[in-house]
Amino acid sequence: MKKISSPEKITTLAQLKESGYKARSIKQELRENLIDALRNKTILFKNIKGYEETVIPQLETAILSQHNILLLGLRGQAKTKLSRMMIHLLDDYIPVITGSELNEDPMHPISQAARQLIAEAGDDTPVSWMHRNERYVEKLATPDVSVADLIGDLDPIKAANLKLSYADERVIHYGLVPRSHRSIFVINELPDLQARIQVALFNILQEGDIQIRGFRVRLPIDLQFVFTANPEDYTNRGSIVTPLKDRIGSQILTHYPKSVEISQAITKQEAQLSDDQRNCISVPQLVEKLLEQISFEARKSEYIDQKSGVSARLTISAYENLVSVVQRRMLLNNETTGVARINDLYGVIPSITGKVELVYEGELEGISNVAYTLISKTIRHEFINYFPDPERAKKSKQGNVYKEILEWFNEGNEIDLMHSSADKEHIKQLDKIKALQTIVNSFHKNSSKADSLLLREFILHGLAEFSQISKRRMESTILFSDLVGSIFNPGNE
Repeated sequence: MKKISSPEKITTLAQLKESGYKARSIKQELRENLIDALRNKTILFKNIKGYEETVIPQLETAILSQHNILLLGLRGQAKTKLSRMMIHLLDDYIPVITGSELNEDPMHPISQAARQLIAEAGDDTPVSWMHRNERYVEKLATPDVSVADLIGDLDPIKAANLKLSYADERVIHYGLVPRSHRSIFVINELPDLQARIQVALFNILQEGDIQIRGFRVRLPIDLQFVFTANPEDYTNRGSIVTPLKDRIGSQILTHYPKSVEISQAITKQEAQLSDDQRNCISVPQLVEKLLEQISFEARKSEYIDQKSGVSARLTISAYENLVSVVQRRMLLNNETTGVARINDLYGVIPSITGKVELVYEGELEGISNVAYTLISKTIRHEFINYFPDPERAKKSKQGNVYKEILEWFNEGNEIDLMHSSADKEHIKQLDKIKALQTIVNSFHKNSSKADSLLLREFILHGLAEFSQISKRRMESTILFSDLVGSIFNPGNE
């Protein structure tokens, strides 16, 4: 189609014809604009990370095939975000008949009212321009959605006001689907839509038209349908009826990030932080990795319902909470800057408890205990990437690198790391064990002062998770002591 350079100057049907404009369907529009983008090496869906080699190529193929699309995947896999970004493949503006309820193309009217207007006004038919942002419609499927909501029904008030009989097409009140003509129409959580409502979509997908009540009205609705759904075996709420799935051209499976690094990038991109938090608070790479690993541990935990999934929103919310935990500590201690600690991971538990669904064993364990278990497994998993495995070190012929630390605790000494302690007090506690810095120097000799401090704390948590020392969690602190002594004073472990 010829691009209209100055749409604001075109206000009548005659001017539109002179401009060289030619009508095309929305699927053709998406396809042709995608072809241009691929030829020009334009990066599409650039804010979607981890799908570059999987989901996005399949989505582009579906658009080139002019298919309606089903994005199938667990919650928090950017299905809706992908749908919303498709509007960037639409033309900036398209012409519509001014006042048209159905966003009708002046060159291709579909309703009786529009055809009548053009018959009466001819080339003077008024033309308006519709921006692409107005051509995206999203509907969340809920059990209370009716055929009238989506397709339309008779409007007795309109019939009375216009003094028309119910046999007149003008008494029809169009639903959301026809009023979204020439748009991207997204239905989220499709299985939640009642089966009889799904059946009402058959004709639209197959023939591109709608039927309302007993009217012999045929409206060739032009839509790009995008459906999103969780896998059918997620819950017993419902499923996608087979004939409807058969009419959807492409079904694309989404997935969670395949690496911690991709997950980190997504979290940092999506986290909503205030300017003062971004400027005054730093989150070390190690803490970021631990935070992301929590979701990876959750996705394989025997306590969590894997059919439900573990949304990427878990780590996004957790990151926001983590930063806020640091900021709260700064405010309490009148500090101007702050750095996240290993201890701060326990402050993100509220972001975990509301984001997972437990199986029966998890319910018996309790959601808080499940969250603590995930953090413990995360620390244990990551620790051996930074320091020697404590269990192997214990049996090493070269000697246990953690021997001095363990002996220090065996003498009855303790370290009390309070969650809200000022940086000076935190350092003072860690300075009690000189061997911590010795180990850091041995395995991470080029670490900065801040990273060395974090790694010293990490060693304590790691040894505790490998059952070399005791770690007792209390409301305001974590107390590290020797393992034998803790048997007689178990506290909260």
